[in-house]
This record gives sequence, structure tokens and C-alpha cells, in this order.
Amino acid sequence: MERITDHLAQLQGTTARQARGHTLNTIFRKTFPDLSELARDVAAAGETVEDVRVRMTTPGGETHLMATVYPGGLTEDYKGQQVFFSFRALMPGEDRAPHQFHGIVGISSAVSDVIRKIKLYAESDASVVITGETGTGKELVARALHLESERRHGPYVVMNCAAMAEELLESELFGHEKGAFTGALRTHRGRFERAHGGSLFLDEIGDMPFHTQSKLLRVLEERRIERVGAEQEQEIDVRVLCATNIALERAVSEGRFRADLYHRIAILRILIPPLRERIEDIPFLVDHFLEMFNRKYGRVIYRVTPEALQVLQAYMWPGNIRELRNVLERVYVETRAEVIGARAFRDWIEERQSFAPGGWNLDAGVERRRNQAAVLAPWPAARGTHSLPSGGGRVFDAELVPAAADIGRNSTRRRTQSAELDEDEIRQACRAADGNLAAAARLLGVHRATLYRYMRRLGLRREDLT
Repeated sequence: MERITDHLAQLQGTTARQARGHTLNTIFRKTFPDLSELARDVAAAGETVEDVRVRMTTPGGETHLMATVYPGGLTEDYKGQQVFFSFRALMPGEDRAPHQFHGIVGISSAVSDVIRKIKLYAESDASVVITGETGTGKELVARALHLESERRHGPYVVMNCAAMAEELLESELFGHEKGAFTGALRTHRGRFERAHGGSLFLDEIGDMPFHTQSKLLRVLEERRIERVGAEQEQEIDVRVLCATNIALERAVSEGRFRADLYHRIAILRILIPPLRERIEDIPFLVDHFLEMFNRKYGRVIYRVTPEALQVLQAYMWPGNIRELRNVLERVYVETRAEVIGARAFRDWIEERQSFAPGGWNLDAGVERRRNQAAVLAPWPAARGTHSLPSGGGRVFDAELVPAAADIGRNSTRRRTQSAELDEDEIRQACRAADGNLAAAARLLGVHRATLYRYMRRLGLRREDLT
């Protein structure tokens, strides 16, 4: 590092004079994304990167700045390349950090409203119904309600009403005495009894059998339970939290759900919107899951490329956040580089092309509802899907190679993700990028040097690809 402003040096707890001559990682120890990685990106691509949000851990706490990084040409001794960083404070609207609240992550107004209701309803002991499509995180909301309430030191018990056989559901909820029925070899404490002094989360309550609903209503009204086969009732102190992915109002009108139970449990309501209605949360969810997988697998993947994020934000996510997590874990396991490019999602894209947005009709085959694809591929496939924009100069390539000055200095430095490109893929990407090879490499999810290498191997020239 040759120069640094006094203000930026002070932010890192040092002085400009002390910082000169040190590496970026020595002065900026904890940043996301890593500044050294950004420098290598810009030096390799030779293009300016604008408006990169950088999170810095400083002696005074965590700071968010917006960075522009641009190449500065060769050094005076012609042995290296210069890269310049320009930082600025976040503008109004840019300074919003994502919410991270008991595992609930996002920046959208919908997430803000859910968190607001959790904090508000946590002060009450009234029953809550949490509604939303499958995979939206209803159990996370229920757990957050418990942890924010006065009952946080009490037990938190979960019961999936759809996962239990109908003949066992009553025993599982209310318990049974030894010998109450064939196979009852010991006394069993039910979920209500185990949740005494805490919260009971009844997931998929809309699938509860009708005759069990009447017994649940009585327990909620009288705050007393009676084990199957018992002769005495016992008092309980339990807050009931419910979740469903079906419209309870419709179930009531169709006679599948008791109206009196509906009015008893639906005192407070929290609606979780589907992921397709808050795609601005996807980048933050991706970061959250990558950090989770890094801990789980004991290795590091820093981020996904902007093109890969475009792919994820183009999909309709019928399985919502659960599906996003599973897709990312699959790609995480398959990726051996430290960055995930758009090309890593190719197999997943091809699997999803036959599905309609928001639905999983296997019988439909390649018939797509409303003639839309479930996901838009980042390059024009043979089947004629639409291509996503490349992002232009504001997007930096995230597949990294060592800078020229570092080659041979350390053979253990990171490598790019292995790629297997064929001529058709390269031609399609180049046409989509209007002949810009750097943009074509980004669409393919590889470094530009990797693309050049394959072009030489296949005997392709730039003028042949446009």
C-alpha cells in the first residue's frame, strides 16, 4: 500500500505513515468483501468496479462504506499493477443494514413488518397464527416470538400436526396413562404438559383432524388437560403458537376446520410473504447461508458473483427460503473455488426449466404455465430461453486467479473453479455479451483467462465469435 488518507487510516486505528508499505490485509484485517480480492479482480479484468458495499470491522465497531475500485496501470518498476480504492459514506437509502433477528434475515419492508409484529406480539400471551407458503420460515417466527417473550426461560415445544398418525395425535398432544390402550406400556407426558410454563408451536394446524380440533378448543378455553385414560384433569400454563400454509378461512367455509377454534387461535396474525415478493432480500440470505455452510463444512466460499445473484433473483422460488438454502448447499458442495459463479447453477437451471413459476406440476413436463420459465438462464440456451443482462462495467468478475506478480511466489494460492467449456457454450456467451470477452466470461462463470485458454485450445478467434 503506497498511499492512504489520514481519515481512512484513523478509521483502522493507525496513521497514514504507519500504514504505508503494508499489505491491504494487514491494515484492513476484516472486510467483506476482501479488499485484496477486489484488487486482484480489478487488476485482472482491467475494468473499474463501482459502488461495491464494503463492511469493515474497525476498532470502533463495524462500518459500512461504498467503494469504487479502478486500475492504475503498471507500477514504476513495471513489475506490478496499481489499483486505486475510493471510499465514500453511504447515501440515504444505502445505509440500511440487513435485519438479523433470531435467524430472520432481510432488508425488505416485509421483513421489517414481520419483525415489528414479533416484538409487539411477544408482549402478549394471546395465541398467534402464522401464515405463509411452505418454506417461508414460519417456525423461525414462532421461535422468535417465544425468545422475545417473558416465557423465553420456559420450554419451547414443537408439534407437527400433519406428521402424526391420526390415532396417535390426541395421545401426543395431551398424553396418556399406562395401560390406557393397547401398547401404552408407560405413562406418557403430552406436548401440552411438556410445554408448561413456555410455548407450544403447532405446525400445520390446518391439517389437524376435525374431532381433535374440538378437544384442542376445550383445552384452550379451560387451560386444563386430561391424559388419555386418566381420571383427573391438570392445569397447564402454555402459550399456543400456530402455523399453516393453507387459508384457514377457506377451510372453515368448506367445513374442514372448526369456526370456533379458528376464532380462538387467530387472535393475532402474522403473514410471511413469499420470497418471490421480496427478491431484494436474496443477496443477504445468500451471505447468511454461505457463512452457515462455511462453519458446517469447515472451508470458505466468500460470495457468489453478480451474475449468479441475477440467476437466483430471476427464479420464482415455489419452495421459498427452504428451497434457496437447499440449492445453495448443493452448489456449495459442488464448488471447489472460493467464489460461486453463474455457471455453477447450470444443472439446477436445466432441471427447473420445465417447471412453471410457483408450481411443481410434474405431469406438465415441459409445458409451462403462462409460457414462462421457472428461471431465466444467464446465457441463451438451445431451447431459446431469455438471457439476463451482463451487468456492464459495474459488475466485477468473481472468479479469481493470482496476479501476475504473485505467480510463482506462492504455489498454494487459490485457483479458479475448474471449467469444462465447449465451443457452443463459448459462442452463445459471446453473442449474448455482444463480443465482449470479459462479459462473456462472467456469463460463463469463469475468469477471463480461463476463457482465453479454452479459445486457444479450441482454435477460436475473437472475430469468429461475433
